[in-house]
Amino acid sequence: MTRAYQPMLREFGITYPQYLVLLVLWQWDEEQRAAELWTVSALGSELMLDSGTLTPLLKRMEGLELLHRRRSAQDERVTLIEITDTARALKSKVKAWRDGALGELAVPKARLEALHRELWKLLNALQGDS
Repeated sequence: MTRAYQPMLREFGITYPQYLVLLVLWQWDEEQRAAELWTVSALGSELMLDSGTLTPLLKRMEGLELLHRRRSAQDERVTLIEITDTARALKSKVKAWRDGALGELAVPKARLEALHRELWKLLNALQGDS
């Protein structure tokens, strides 16, 4: 997947892990989740990454002005994440690129969606979340 997305990643100046973080943040933004639920811990659970991996990644993304991190006023052990307008603007560009790239594939979109669902089932089974 990383190789398939390399042209887009280069164009937008992000890495594949950063792209995955953005996918989750864009989804949360669309769902209008309450901001206090946007925690590093919740993001780590969603991406199946530990904080040791996620923290430096988020720090670099903050440097790119894709997100902001801050401590929760209720519990300073909790780090909240806020998506920026820069990241929101990037979403439409990524979608346009991805739609164009998927249009060039010989695999029908319905098949890709089914494959995506199957991969999540496998991941959940491997994690013991069946």
